Amino acid sequence: MPFAATRPQLAHLTAVMDDLKARGTYFKLRVLDDEQGPVCHYDGREVINLASNNYLGLCNHPKLREAAIAATRKYGVGSGAVRTIAGTMRIHMELEEKIAAFKGVEACVVFQSGFSANAGTVSSILGKEDFILSDELNHASIIDGARLSKAKIKVFRHKDVAHAEELLKEVQNEPGRKLVITDGVFSMDGDIGPVGELADLCERYGAIMMVDDAHASGVLGRNGRGSVDHFHATSKVDVQVGTLSKAIGALGGYVCGSRDLIDFLYHRARPFLFSTSHPPSVAATCIAAFDLLESEPERIARLWDNTWYFKKQLTDAGFDVGGKTTPASETPITPIILGDGRRTMDFSRALFDQGVMATGIAFPTVSEGKARIRTIMTSEHTRPQIDRALDIIVSTAKTSGIL
Repeated sequence: MPFAATRPQLAHLTAVMDDLKARGTYFKLRVLDDEQGPVCHYDGREVINLASNNYLGLCNHPKLREAAIAATRKYGVGSGAVRTIAGTMRIHMELEEKIAAFKGVEACVVFQSGFSANAGTVSSILGKEDFILSDELNHASIIDGARLSKAKIKVFRHKDVAHAEELLKEVQNEPGRKLVITDGVFSMDGDIGPVGELADLCERYGAIMMVDDAHASGVLGRNGRGSVDHFHATSKVDVQVGTLSKAIGALGGYVCGSRDLIDFLYHRARPFLFSTSHPPSVAATCIAAFDLLESEPERIARLWDNTWYFKKQLTDAGFDVGGKTTPASETPITPIILGDGRRTMDFSRALFDQGVMATGIAFPTVSEGKARIRTIMTSEHTRPQIDRALDIIVSTAKTSGIL
């Protein structure tokens, strides 16, 4: 039976795709043929992988595999319900208790994704009489949550604490709560948010402080406790959001804070209320991952050694890795800024053909004129692999007229 063609009612979608193709920013999903590693196979081609969020190599760590298998054998493959009906298993509570203890807070709630953790939290704790002050480069999940809350949104210039204070002064006598929110690490540029300064600002003005630590979890702070710990601001941050999908190596997101905050989210956060809970294998995997953060700190040290080496080599070769036309990268996320979307996507495809998986990012994920190749270093890349990737990046850039 032949597939049905696009009906006229959806012709506008075809027009958008045709426009992306004309601009050179259309892409097809690359398919991973084996496990997520520093060298793996996409679309049948062996490549050095510089595109994964698997910062610490935990996606395929033997202890996490064992934990997942053991939990599946003991509890089955699914929970069978949402958390508030019949889907809260003891292992879900163990994971939340583990994260809360790791973060040094009273309580934690786990969501099905980092995106839903952000969007569900912002949209539930504020209403139309309230104000949100958000960094202009905050993650899309924060933006969506802010819109869903119907609160009044004010955007401060990127990492500009003085501008955030100006906005707080403007609304301090207005009725309603005030929430200041920032990424701990910004996902496209790899720079670190001014968490400590913003937390102090919130203290002075009585505002709620919230941090999205998705790309800081497992990367910054003691044993990967995140940017809040990195800035010694745990007692001043009311809402900490983290992810289980990046350095932790599995799937999901979480929110940490006071017991009252978490109990409120149990009752009001819509993604929590209306999504089936994690399979027990995922919860067990995450518990094992947090144990590894405590017992194998050398992984984080190795991640940073690789990161600084890779950045220096790219900079020495003449690439713009942030700091010229964009914020300077300070973490394992290292963008190669090219500006033009078509040129960026062509460069990404050329790198893949030569054996390097490095994703091109263009509008609307980033602003027009800010297209880049986003690279991410991990603890598991060896120096020969990094050097080989650098050779390919430099030689391909020269061939393409980028260098």
